[in-house]
Amino acid sequence: MLHITEEINRASTVFSALSNPTRLKTLLIISETKRPLHIKAVAKILKMDYAAVYRHVEVLKKANLLQVFEVGRSRVLSPLHEDLVKQLIQLAKQIAG
Repeated sequence: MLHITEEINRASTVFSALSNPTRLKTLLIISETKRPLHIKAVAKILKMDYAAVYRHVEVLKKANLLQVFEVGRSRVLSPLHEDLVKQLIQLAKQIAG
């Protein structure tokens, strides 16, 4: 039973991270770009400030949906499961109708 509880907790963390439109947009932006992006670039695309995007990135990172690399003083984002993210978004579209 403990194993099932751990799996449910991990799934809940992922679904919770994906439940926010800004985080979904962030994942889409990163997944559709063929190269890693700086958080500043994502913030500019989303028309949000760096700190707000950074907080969303931390949630996505905790859910194991993206990775953050330190490049000098910048933080660069890259998806961990690019194909799975795209599949999840397609499933959400199908479920929503």
